[in-house]
Amino acid sequence: MLIESIQKAIRGETLDGWLFCNFRHRDALTDSLLSLNPASTATRPWYYYVPAEGDPVKFTHPIERDQLNTLPGKTIVYPSRDDLIKLLSGLSGQRVAVLSDPTLQILSTLDASSWNLFRSCGMELASAAPLLQRVRGTLDEKGIESHGRAAAILYRIVAEAWDLASRGYLTGQTIHEREVQDFMLSRLSEAGLITDDPPIVASGPNSGNPHYSIPNGESGRRFAIGDVIQFDIWAKEPNGIYADISWVGYFEKRAPPELEETFANLALARDLVVESVREGLASGAPVRGCDLDAVARECLLASFPEAAIKHRTGHGIDTECHGSGVNLDSVEFPDNRRLLEGSCFSVEPGIYFDGYGMRTEIDIYIQGGKPIVSGCKTQRSLLVIQEAKENE
Repeated sequence: MLIESIQKAIRGETLDGWLFCNFRHRDALTDSLLSLNPASTATRPWYYYVPAEGDPVKFTHPIERDQLNTLPGKTIVYPSRDDLIKLLSGLSGQRVAVLSDPTLQILSTLDASSWNLFRSCGMELASAAPLLQRVRGTLDEKGIESHGRAAAILYRIVAEAWDLASRGYLTGQTIHEREVQDFMLSRLSEAGLITDDPPIVASGPNSGNPHYSIPNGESGRRFAIGDVIQFDIWAKEPNGIYADISWVGYFEKRAPPELEETFANLALARDLVVESVREGLASGAPVRGCDLDAVARECLLASFPEAAIKHRTGHGIDTECHGSGVNLDSVEFPDNRRLLEGSCFSVEPGIYFDGYGMRTEIDIYIQGGKPIVSGCKTQRSLLVIQEAKENE
């Protein structure tokens, strides 16, 4: 099933094949893609060629002949580097995908020595990034359902966390960042979700740090009246697909007009991306991650200084929160891959200043050629303190 998926991806990008290699398990991405045991002995390089059609071929060293015995295909042994060069030269003239990309550094795990070896053997090398998206970065129906269930739970937890903060405000109780973070983690556990890192709960000036983390062993900052509060939470079912959302609140019963306007401009950039995806897919034109980031960035620059825009607009989502699919990025690691059926990604424009920051984040997946916003609970205005409900 894995090889069929890889070959379908190769044909989808009109390439001749995909050449994998590894040495001493330096390339964790390759091990993961091929479901290889990262603890197995690997003192010699191995090579695995998957053609667009036909059976794969394994090139292994005599002392580790069975290094790839979990994979299908014919095994050919190379005793020396000269023998290896002769074998790989059989791929001369073919357009071959490898894990190397001009701008997507996280996907560029091929070492320079292997790159030069392949080129010297006459291969025309192409980035495997589009193939990786097809193999790992798009969701099937089961994946979409898993993602949707996780998203619904995250939206519920954010609402409950804001209720906790509101009760503290209304009763005069002290609320610290750690208390809210621990509350969110407990709710994730109760719901059966897992995450690779705790949610972000950032108050006041801490919200101006996109990747703020509460210092170990500390309670974090106390929520103070007039604080901007940033929530960012991501999680998945075991073996499922991540969801990832961000909401912004104001620790008072009413937000100042200037902050409401700031959030409105931020939300506009987010919504313009959604509309650009919808219009692009409807027209049949390629919709690329770099172009969507440019749409959001242009909108933000109309209202905010460039220095306040500290990150790209979004990232691919799959079994990893920052997955293998298209990133909405035209500046940091420009991603010119196009959205495909089953693509899932975040849209999370943010702006950051010394005193506060804001980020609004939704997830989108492509189903039936149309963009669908996960959870359908897009934040339209800042959260503010609400009076306690009568039944509480």
